[in-house]
Amino acid sequence: MLSDAQWGELEPLIEACRPKAKTPPKELRRTISAILWRHQNGAKWRAIPEELGPWWQAAQIFIRWARAGVWERVLERVQERGVALGMAFLDGSNVRAHQKAAGAAKKGGSAAERDDREALGRSRGGYGTKACVIADGRGRAIGFRIAPGQAHELPHAIPLLDRLPGVPKWVVGDRGYSSHRFREHIWAIGARPAIPTKCNEEQLACPDWVYNNRNIVERLWARLKEWRALATRYEKTAVSFASVLCLAATLDWLK
Repeated sequence: MLSDAQWGELEPLIEACRPKAKTPPKELRRTISAILWRHQNGAKWRAIPEELGPWWQAAQIFIRWARAGVWERVLERVQERGVALGMAFLDGSNVRAHQKAAGAAKKGGSAAERDDREALGRSRGGYGTKACVIADGRGRAIGFRIAPGQAHELPHAIPLLDRLPGVPKWVVGDRGYSSHRFREHIWAIGARPAIPTKCNEEQLACPDWVYNNRNIVERLWARLKEWRALATRYEKTAVSFASVLCLAATLDWLK
């Protein structure tokens, strides 16, 4: 169960973002605690302890709010506390999918539409999802984009930069983001890139004193993946998995 201090910080965010047309359960604190318990432990919905209320109620609220974009809005709301824009960090991580992540309802459409709905694919790391994050200078997540496991991180870089509330001084990324066009975009918005070049590219300056801070975003992933539902993907749809990311990132902001 969420402590009084934790609920005191989380409740205003949820009240500001939840759908107003739907009446929330009377024991909303208990239901949110059940949702957090399930994702932190990577358990089945039916395994939620009885003292946290009906499992189906927690599942229903989480999925309904995920489809309505509530968890993403909660993450955006908590960022009103202040984003540190001295540096912005881009990084991607492969999340291996559990066998239970397969089996989403088949709704037809093209392969691209299915990728958008499920964000599952096979890479060298196995069957899973590529999750990309942009973090501020203090290592707090600002936004996510997810794609099938075989996808490259670079196409998600500019959309992630657009989620920042301002222009950072430095944009830091690993060699996966090395691109002449992307560096030009960073300069164009008024920032500076700190991205090392690949061995087959013309060597460009990448200040060590800036790039060495990239461990900040790596530590962010380490904290997020303490949630078992993020270390291994159990969600069948992209929107549900993205919502787990936003929920974990929100709790990370509140620490």
